[in-house]
Amino acid sequence: MSTVAVAHEFHAEQPRGIWRWITTTNHKDIGTLYLCFSLLMFFVGGAFAMLIRAELWTPGMQLMDPEFFNEMTAFHGLVMIFGAIMPAFVGLANWMIPMMIGAPDMALPRMNNWSFWILPFAFILLLSTLFMPGGAAGAGWTMYPPLFLQTGMALPFQIFAIHLMGISSVMGGINIIATVLNLRAPGMSLMKMPMFVWAWLITAYLLIAVMPVLAGAVTMMLMDKYFGTSFFNAAGGGDPVLYQHVFWFFGHPEVYIMILPAFGIISEIIPTFARKPLFGYTSMVFAIASIAFLSFIVWAHHMFTVGMPLAADLFFMFTTMLIAVPTGVKVFNWTATMWRGALTFETPMLFAIAFVFLFTIGGFSGVMMALVPADWQYHQTYFIVAHFHYVLVTGAAFAIMGAVYYWLPKWTGHMYNETLAKWHFWLSAISANVLYFPMHFLGLAGMPRRIPDYPLQFTDLNQVVSVGAFVFGAAQLLFVACIILCVRGGKKAEARAWEGARGLEWTLPSPAPYHSFGEPPAPNLIWTHPYQDG
Repeated sequence: MSTVAVAHEFHAEQPRGIWRWITTTNHKDIGTLYLCFSLLMFFVGGAFAMLIRAELWTPGMQLMDPEFFNEMTAFHGLVMIFGAIMPAFVGLANWMIPMMIGAPDMALPRMNNWSFWILPFAFILLLSTLFMPGGAAGAGWTMYPPLFLQTGMALPFQIFAIHLMGISSVMGGINIIATVLNLRAPGMSLMKMPMFVWAWLITAYLLIAVMPVLAGAVTMMLMDKYFGTSFFNAAGGGDPVLYQHVFWFFGHPEVYIMILPAFGIISEIIPTFARKPLFGYTSMVFAIASIAFLSFIVWAHHMFTVGMPLAADLFFMFTTMLIAVPTGVKVFNWTATMWRGALTFETPMLFAIAFVFLFTIGGFSGVMMALVPADWQYHQTYFIVAHFHYVLVTGAAFAIMGAVYYWLPKWTGHMYNETLAKWHFWLSAISANVLYFPMHFLGLAGMPRRIPDYPLQFTDLNQVVSVGAFVFGAAQLLFVACIILCVRGGKKAEARAWEGARGLEWTLPSPAPYHSFGEPPAPNLIWTHPYQDG
């Protein structure tokens, strides 16, 4: 008994200094590490985007050669997806899931530490390829052969970095599943879990299923380059289109890995500021599960122009259109939750409403691209760029920003500066539309993506887009300022920081103690979460 007591006593101590952050197994510390890393990568990936938009300010080559431009487009995508969006969602999961389900910590805390600390080394390795002889791979974030195979000595380093990111993601997914299924508080059945927890449980299964597929695809390319195989080399009997099938079998569920946790976040924020239970809780759970299932059978809608048989084109067209149904259910339920609610418009709610409206625009353009004949016009143009940025910036990134403002009082114990936060929101929302909406017209007019030069008639719209990009990038400095000021002080936050907030995390004091729920919360607290009418 004394050994157990001593071990627990040691665990309860909060270590200090840099060693705390390196060795921590505390879910809140690891969540903070993920979120800080994500914010850093957001600015690194954003800097690459600024270089792209600066080059595209006028026709002709201004700042860089075409090879470096291609490297920037590839690395902007890789860093934003694997370095900014995904780690931010994992950080939010680490911080919030144990507190939302009444658990003391994540189920596998040492693996949790390892899953984070792999990431910085993976990205140092990835970014170092920019400085290697022959340059980095300039084949887009999709890394299509044969272009990707023409990379110099940087190729195996980039592939190894991708493997490390995948290992980190799989470990994070295993940890979330183990936590949610085994550490819920007494009385919290699966159908009483907050929607954010449900969204992440389903996302974690997607992560475990598809990250090894990406690992397999890039390993096959490594074999083609160095070991004489011909998986994707037509001269040796292989097929480059095979890579596209394997990659997009990973890539399309990956799109939902980056949006399902956002659905969970929005399903937390809207009921709080509408002061109503979420409309249609059960249908929301089944909608997320349906989207996850359908994501495995729509991958080739990225490939309508490669010459698939007509039957395959039709199958992937119909399944892609089908995925609009559960997505429409979610949008309807969020709207119904706000209907006749006692709405207030604090910054998290503003981001949530912007998400619903702007993500829906991205969804509509996705339905347009699901139509095979129309996709021949849209494919590889700026219309595609507009579509996925509406989903991933005004969708996933806006949800993350809303989540940060929503839970920041719980994390820091202080309220953020609402005026500064609203400046951040309005500048971001307006500039994002100035940035991405004109891209639809550029694409419809025929401007290809991933080109550093363009005909004179595209100049005006490209300059509008670049102005939107620079304003959007500058607006994110307000986001950083808001976070830093909140961490350093401000008005004291109540335990229940928002009047309409329900859920176990709001029963804890603000800031949340280093170790929470050492004892399981009383079952009578479970009913306070936002999906049950008390």
